[in-house]
Amino acid sequence: MEGLFLPLLLMLVLAVPLIMGTRKQKKMAAQQQELQDSLTVGDRVMTTSGLYATVADTSDESTIDLEIADGVVTTWLRQAVRERIEPMDDEDADDVEDSTDSADTSESVEVSASSKADSNGSGAQVAEPLEHKK
Repeated sequence: MEGLFLPLLLMLVLAVPLIMGTRKQKKMAAQQQELQDSLTVGDRVMTTSGLYATVADTSDESTIDLEIADGVVTTWLRQAVRERIEPMDDEDADDVEDSTDSADTSESVEVSASSKADSNGSGAQVAEPLEHKK
């Protein structure tokens, strides 16, 4: 009996993580399928390639039309939709505007510093293109 205990314990230690990983994958797949089935026109989404778009049409079972810019509608597989993007709150929008204002200020400082360097003649120089011999 003692000879079987170690192999059974080893199999148990290896099997439990595999079973738990499989359950987690099934749960994630079910959540993704639920998301793709629940999309409606007007939802903001992000695709697996990182493209942000607005759902324009959901009438087909396997594809979805996404509006990526005003008047630009493209057709994607439903599986390409990674997640639904929730609209920003007013407080979050104010925070983004504040950070944008401070970034604009730092950019103007950098531009003025680089323009001073260019006026001194110490700016970057561009090399001539190389000619390839045939």
